[in-house]
Amino acid sequence: MTALARQTVPARPTIVVTAADLAQEAVALLADFDLVYAGKTPDEETLVRICTERQPVALIVRYSTISARIMDTSANLAVISKHGAGIDTIDLEAAKARNIAVRAASGANAAAVAEHAFALILACAKGIVTMDARLRAGFWDKATHKSFELAGKTLGLIGFGAIGRRVAELGRAASMQVIVHDPFVASAPDGVTLVSLHEVLASSHVVSLHCPLTPENRNFINRDAISRMRDGAILVNTARGGLINDDALIEALSSGKLRAAGLDSFQVEPLVGEHRFKNVPNVVLSPHIGGVTADAYVAMGVGAARNILDVLAARALSLPARGG
Repeated sequence: MTALARQTVPARPTIVVTAADLAQEAVALLADFDLVYAGKTPDEETLVRICTERQPVALIVRYSTISARIMDTSANLAVISKHGAGIDTIDLEAAKARNIAVRAASGANAAAVAEHAFALILACAKGIVTMDARLRAGFWDKATHKSFELAGKTLGLIGFGAIGRRVAELGRAASMQVIVHDPFVASAPDGVTLVSLHEVLASSHVVSLHCPLTPENRNFINRDAISRMRDGAILVNTARGGLINDDALIEALSSGKLRAAGLDSFQVEPLVGEHRFKNVPNVVLSPHIGGVTADAYVAMGVGAARNILDVLAARALSLPARGG
């Protein structure tokens, strides 16, 4: 490809969407752009090919990892917009070095993820998945089953952003004591107490993760952290799978150190076939769909579209592209 071709912004700039679809409300906002859908779960080679051919000014990221190599395919690329809140699948250092803005649709799926987190908490506390399977298999376990009552128990949240705050509200509505650890939060609403990470782990009957994944906290829920948790506690993760050491979690579930775990995200995704949690009976699994509701789908798409429009307007894209 010639330098001229790489540096020319087309009459209708292109936006590449790393998915097969986008909410119509978002499409309407981006009517002045050519939208190119890269497919259900496009890999790096697919995105490199599409971006090289189409020279997009922006990417909307739903399912793919965005590497420096992908960024280098288009001299026109000004913004990478996440269709959601988590930006750990984007090489942030590479984007910064190339003056490419990275934006997230923060809060767009907060209600959906918070509800899903609490659904996992309830499923773990009440043994709903196990009881359903047992009943379908012909067993009636009323005389032997004992659920875990949430009222009066302590809910510990690690991370207190938009999602964590909504989970706290649900916990308070269930008459739970709510404690939170978040080093970036200086105050909490009535009924919520800010504490140290040690206290969240040591005091909580239920620990729910709502923090981003960073190099510093990867696998921070490890053997040591779990050893400091209450015996019989419940662990729920609707954030990022990399926060939990899988070996440590499976050991704790198998030994009875933890009563149960509810997981919506995993170290490696998709989780298919003979995965390591398949035969762990006291874990409730869902395929990273906490934020996938009809309402959140629209909100995330609209948020991602608006972020692109804001960045492009601020950068006055009529100016020469990077490298021009």
